[in-house]
Amino acid sequence: MKIDSFTVLAEQPADDPAIEALHDISFGPGRFVRAASLLREGVPHDPELSFVAKSGERLIGSVRLTPIRIGGRPAILLGPLAVVPEWKGRGAGKSLMRTSIAAAREAGHEVILLVGDEPYYGPFGFQRLRPYQITLPAPADPARVLVCPLTDDALEGLGGAAERAA
Repeated sequence: MKIDSFTVLAEQPADDPAIEALHDISFGPGRFVRAASLLREGVPHDPELSFVAKSGERLIGSVRLTPIRIGGRPAILLGPLAVVPEWKGRGAGKSLMRTSIAAAREAGHEVILLVGDEPYYGPFGFQRLRPYQITLPAPADPARVLVCPLTDDALEGLGGAAERAA
């Protein structure tokens, strides 16, 4: 029997080349025109909220969180979340998700936004709002615009344009 072994660690600057290579493999060049990518453009991800999964010295997954604003309110954008193909379905992505959400909550953030599949992200607390309650800087399927409230009142009055943080 083979046991999957990996560790979730805080992302380090030295991880950046491997993360960029993982994003190339996972999302291709078209990722740069997607709504979430446009929100991240020119805004550095938060290193305190960004994590990697490693098996030994090999980077097998990554998740980054980037500050944004929704209707003028501070928020965090989750993504990209990526795992190397041969490690998909083995728990690394879920561990990265749990770690990043816990870190965002502990840091005092109220809401996380992402564009993704509700069946995967729903169990982590992500949910849909009314279609176009949050607007993005490029077209996105409203069923894939999900938020995760980190406080009891995080969704009260939440809506408007999602924008890059200044």
